[in-house]
Amino acid sequence: MSPAEEEKSLPLPERWPQASKFALSACAAAVAELVTFPLDLTKTRLQVQGEAAVHRNGAAAAGQAVAYRGMLRTAAGIVQEEGVRKLWQGATPAVYRHIVYSGVRMVVYEHLRDSVLGRSEDESFPFWKAVVGGMSAGAIGQFFASPTDLVKVQMQMEGKRKLEGKPLRFRGVHHAFVKILAEGGIRGLWAGWVPNVQRAALVNMGDLTTYDSVKHFLLLNTPLVDNSVTHSVASCCSGLVAAVLGTPADVVKTRIMNQPRDKQGRGLLYKSSTDCLIQTVQGEGFMSLYKGFIPTWMRMAPWSLVFWLTYEQIRRICGVSSF
Repeated sequence: MSPAEEEKSLPLPERWPQASKFALSACAAAVAELVTFPLDLTKTRLQVQGEAAVHRNGAAAAGQAVAYRGMLRTAAGIVQEEGVRKLWQGATPAVYRHIVYSGVRMVVYEHLRDSVLGRSEDESFPFWKAVVGGMSAGAIGQFFASPTDLVKVQMQMEGKRKLEGKPLRFRGVHHAFVKILAEGGIRGLWAGWVPNVQRAALVNMGDLTTYDSVKHFLLLNTPLVDNSVTHSVASCCSGLVAAVLGTPADVVKTRIMNQPRDKQGRGLLYKSSTDCLIQTVQGEGFMSLYKGFIPTWMRMAPWSLVFWLTYEQIRRICGVSSF
């Protein structure tokens, strides 16, 4: 058998390992995103609630009183005022985002772990290398996925705009991309990418780093084997750490992306992510950076659980080695 014929006879994951891992992680992420999306919508609405910069720019004077709500009241309000289906408003660009984001970050992290940074002789991956790999993979993945995240955030706020009597900005996902591109150019699609990338780096330091480190610690130091129990324990730890590290950057990212912009695509409320951070803390206090933490954590915990269990099982079924 010639080398070419021998290569063709190999299973698909062995012929195109990187592409296969991208596709498998994208599938797992899409499942996890659809299951937990209502919590993401609730979190986004909470993060723009009581925004100090909006008050200073005339929203309060216009009679738009801020109705403060907790997580449950916000979710119930969306159902009562907008309908149950609106809990999945913005889900399409969210799935697009995770196809790009999760696909890229998982491939990059494994490449860094296995080929660039390298494991130790006992097959363990030093914690500092896991931190570098997780943050790098998250930042790279989020940069490529930033336009889809921008559309997701803005579409999640459409129901709120309708209740406030404001005109809807978009007719759908395609129209949102076209309108943002027409108004702000290519740069407009990457509005808010800096806090977005910062958040992704922190979240993946919590998610990828924690999952990988906890999983392999358990395998090396406890009687647990590489099965769903180990995956579940590691994913629960990763969801909590990711929420703690990522929520402040997520609040800043959401506000940067949701703010109104001028014809040049420049934000009218915040000059930069640093300016947004300062205004938020000065106007609303430090704990405002953790607005939406409970739904963020409640979403990240099941998201991590669903994603990692699905991802590990899909890899096993397709004949790809465990993560």
